[in-house]
Amino acid sequence: MSLKERISSEIKTAMKSGDRNTVSVLRMVKAKILEKEVALRSKKGRDYQLNDEEAVGVILTYAKQRRQSIDSYREGGRDDLAAQEESELLILQQYLPKQLSEEEVEAMVEQAISETGASGPQDMGTVMKALMPKVKGAVDGKLLSEMVQRKLAAG
Repeated sequence: MSLKERISSEIKTAMKSGDRNTVSVLRMVKAKILEKEVALRSKKGRDYQLNDEEAVGVILTYAKQRRQSIDSYREGGRDDLAAQEESELLILQQYLPKQLSEEEVEAMVEQAISETGASGPQDMGTVMKALMPKVKGAVDGKLLSEMVQRKLAAG
């Protein structure tokens, strides 16, 4: 079952159980996926459908927006809205790859630094370029960037 099919199936399940929040979030995800497909159809053909990897990319973007909203609401003192965004983010995370622990990410950063021969902050781009294909979707990019910066500065 593809990710799109799973989302459609779980929308139906959530509707039957009366879970309005899940229905709302999954419908939005489904709409974002369809939006991306329509945008790509001019290049890839009329009947183009996103594969699971591309669909995960769409969900990652949507999850990143939720994280940014949470930060903004917290800064603005709107904990009620931040809590709503957090509940939506929890639903989205069910459709994303398993997130790596901080220790796993740290080990991968150290390995990438040694593989690339990075010696300081000026090599940040090289390290990130080596890491991103390995961790795509499994770690927040902001966290990864901060960790790489810290490790390179400590040199």
